[in-house]
Amino acid sequence: MKRVILGLVLLVLVAGCGGHGIPSDAKYTIAVIPKGTTHDFWLTVRAGAEAAAGEFEAHTIWRGPDRETEIVRQLNIIEDFITMEVDAIVMAACDENAMVDVVRRAMNAGIPVVTIDSGVKSDDPISFIATDNVAGAKAAGHELARLIGAEGDVGLIPFVKGAATSEMREQGFKQAIAEYPDIRLVSTLYSESDATRGMNVTQDMMTANPNLAGIFAANEGGAIGAAQALRAAGRAGDIKLVAFDASSEQIAALQEGVIQALIVQNPFRMGYEGVKAAIDHIEGRPVEERIDTGVTVVTLENLGDPEIQQLLDPLGKK
Repeated sequence: MKRVILGLVLLVLVAGCGGHGIPSDAKYTIAVIPKGTTHDFWLTVRAGAEAAAGEFEAHTIWRGPDRETEIVRQLNIIEDFITMEVDAIVMAACDENAMVDVVRRAMNAGIPVVTIDSGVKSDDPISFIATDNVAGAKAAGHELARLIGAEGDVGLIPFVKGAATSEMREQGFKQAIAEYPDIRLVSTLYSESDATRGMNVTQDMMTANPNLAGIFAANEGGAIGAAQALRAAGRAGDIKLVAFDASSEQIAALQEGVIQALIVQNPFRMGYEGVKAAIDHIEGRPVEERIDTGVTVVTLENLGDPEIQQLLDPLGKK
C-alpha cells in the first residue's frame, strides 16, 4: 500500500523539489527536509545525504522551506511526506517545539524520523545527528576573548529565537564569556538567518555601543550581514568578528580580514549520517541516539591546511 500511495503523489511533490523520480533499483525512499534551502550549509547537507543514498541503494527527496523562519511551511512539507508514506524522514527542525506533534505522527505511522542539525523537544526521533552547538559556541566565545585581549564590549547575533540550534549557540557563547570578568555582553540581536537583517542589527549594535570590540554571529546569514556592516562602517578588523559556518562568502571575508575566525561544522557528514541512520534502523541495525559531527575553529593561519580544506570543500568544487 505504501508504494501505491507514493506512486500516486510523487510527481506532484518531486516537481516542487527538483527531483527526477525514484530509480527502479532504489530500496528505500527517504525524505530529507532542511530548515532552509538557500545557504551553502544546507546544500552541503544535501550532498552528504545523496552520497549516502547512492551508497546504500536508496533515493532521497529533498524538500524544505526557503527560509528557516517558515515554520508552517515545514510542517506542511512533513505532513505531505507522511501522506506519501515514505520509508523514513531525515529533518532539521525550524522550531524545536512546533515540530513535536508532527514528528510523533510520522513515528506513529511507522515512518522513522532522524533529526539532524536542529532537533525537537521529544524523545521520538530515533537519532539526533548534529554539532555539539553549546561546545561550538563556547569555542567561539573563547576565540573572541583571545582576539580582544579578554576585555571589552561584545555583541551576540543569534538567528531564530525558539530554534534549538540558535538557543544552544546563544547559551554556549554566554557561558564562555561569563568566564572573563572584563568582557561585557552589551547587545543580543537576532538576524532571522537573513543577511540583510544581520547587517541592520549589526549597524544598530555598533551605533548603540560605540566601544564595541567584538561580535559573535551564530550562523551564515548573520555572519554575512555583520561582515557587510563592518565593511560599510570602516570597522573591519577593528571590531573582531567570529562566526559559525563557512560559506564561500564567509571564507572570502576571512581571507579579507573582516572575519577573524569561523566555527566550522561538518554538514556533509550530517546529511550522510542522517540517511545512513535511517537505513540502519529500517534494516534492524542499532542506531546511536546522539551522534556528534564535530566542530573546528578555522582561522587565516590554518586555512591552508589539507584537512581544513577537505572539511570546507568535501566535494572539491571550490
